[in-house]
Amino acid sequence: MMRNIDVIAPNFKRRFSGVTSTILRLVPVQARDIDIVATGPGLPDHLPHVSVWRLLFLPRDRWRVWHARRNTEMLGGLILRYIFRRRLRLLFTSAAQRRHSGYTRWLIRRMDAVVATSTRAAAFLERDAQVIMHGVDADSFAPATDRTAIRAQLGLPDGVLIGCYGRVRHQKGVDLFIETLLRVLPDHADAHGIVMGRTTEQHAGFTAALKARVAEAGLSGRVHFLDEKPLEELADRFRALDIYVAPQRWEGFGLTPLEAMSSGVPVVATRVGAFEDLIADGETGNLVEIEDVDAMAAALHDLLADPAKRATWAQAARARVLAGFRIEDEAATLIALYRRLLAAA
Repeated sequence: MMRNIDVIAPNFKRRFSGVTSTILRLVPVQARDIDIVATGPGLPDHLPHVSVWRLLFLPRDRWRVWHARRNTEMLGGLILRYIFRRRLRLLFTSAAQRRHSGYTRWLIRRMDAVVATSTRAAAFLERDAQVIMHGVDADSFAPATDRTAIRAQLGLPDGVLIGCYGRVRHQKGVDLFIETLLRVLPDHADAHGIVMGRTTEQHAGFTAALKARVAEAGLSGRVHFLDEKPLEELADRFRALDIYVAPQRWEGFGLTPLEAMSSGVPVVATRVGAFEDLIADGETGNLVEIEDVDAMAAALHDLLADPAKRATWAQAARARVLAGFRIEDEAATLIALYRRLLAAA
């Protein structure tokens, strides 16, 4: 019932995005402990949600939290509070790692509280913010009990698999991953590279050039390009790997290293997004500078040559996720903030 709602998580963008993914993952977990609903177009039936138009008729009997993650949603909260006189405490989560526009700064100043998804993102906010990093479903993203069987089921080669998942585009550094593989694979006969993700029409030429580069190097049989797979297959795709590479040039947060670590896979990543907060350099993986293919290749050479280190880092990676990067940890920290906002209203 509308009267029982404590928290509203708006999702005003119809096209699927990282923010949409966060809401779809997080709201069902939060709903176990607080009355939270999402709102916006195209939300799935299984997600607790209400239609946007019904927000105009929210009872004014008590305060509620409006948790925005985009400019349009901050504006929507302000309109509901000041024009339609709904009793809302306004919260904004920022993942951006750049100076915000004047308009965004104006909106942020009018929020009752602000969250940043990483210490790097917090540094770009011109007000106090609580850092609450994303978490993963550690029960779903768990280490493989039989990696060979999973690979056979998924049609993946055996050997040492190095993966890079996500949209195939320049921003994601997939070309850097390919260049690194071309340097590394000739020295490690049992290693394969796996690129998996969606290529949009505007990036089709980028992907075609990468495939041509691999073919020119004579490595088409050892660098595998896979289309985006259903979400229900994603956990198996991670646990099938031995090493995960996150070569991004830019990233807001970047969840795939956490999904790999939770699956017991060490990670080599660039120093972007929240990666420096997530990865313990030299313990659960390696951090390299953006576009430093030499450093990325050196890190892969080292891990490929040392199975014992891979195993040690794999265990440490899983333990790090369980110690504070579970989705339940993210949900609980946000719920505590919601309750503080409601108590202060």
